[in-house]
Amino acid sequence: MIGDLFANEPPRNLLPHDGEVLLLRDIMEPDDADRTFERLKGTIVWQQETAKIHGKEIPVPRLTAWYGEVAYRYSGVYHPASPFPSAVAPLRKLAEDLSGAELNTVLLNYYRDGRDSVAWHADDEEVLGENPVIVSLTFGQERRFHFRHKTTGDRISIDLPHNSALIMSGATQHCWLHQLPKTARQVGPRINLTFRNTCREMR
Repeated sequence: MIGDLFANEPPRNLLPHDGEVLLLRDIMEPDDADRTFERLKGTIVWQQETAKIHGKEIPVPRLTAWYGEVAYRYSGVYHPASPFPSAVAPLRKLAEDLSGAELNTVLLNYYRDGRDSVAWHADDEEVLGENPVIVSLTFGQERRFHFRHKTTGDRISIDLPHNSALIMSGATQHCWLHQLPKTARQVGPRINLTFRNTCREMR
């Protein structure tokens, strides 16, 4: 269990059933976290992608980047294998150290303001394997993140602060959807990195 890595004070599972979600705060020194945010914002080649939804090409409401040892496809967008840049490689190691999992790919999301979002979905693609571990690192503006159980409709809301990690494991991706909705509040930019282990290339 991931919680076994924190023997002194294990983080509490935020889900009531059917999965495990842990929120870890202050995952690096504050100054390092601030510099990481600025470095990611300034050095990553951010793209405004389009996704095919119901046969229509729709702009993704955030900027994205993809890196990893194998290719990956989501929402009809194909990403070839691409080496981890210097700004991301140490964060991969941090995510692996925090979770105890091997993580070979990452999707980065740049939420510029409250109009940027990600809709309800689950990271349950076959190439992620059974009960995948997803490690989501947050830098920048705190935003509210939601879970909704696929069967019961139970809902959980979590505020994801700067310099934090959300580790999702067990049956979470099979039983729960998650989203980061738009907000009318005046909010600053947020960068999120979701590390995962992709089993094989998909085209």
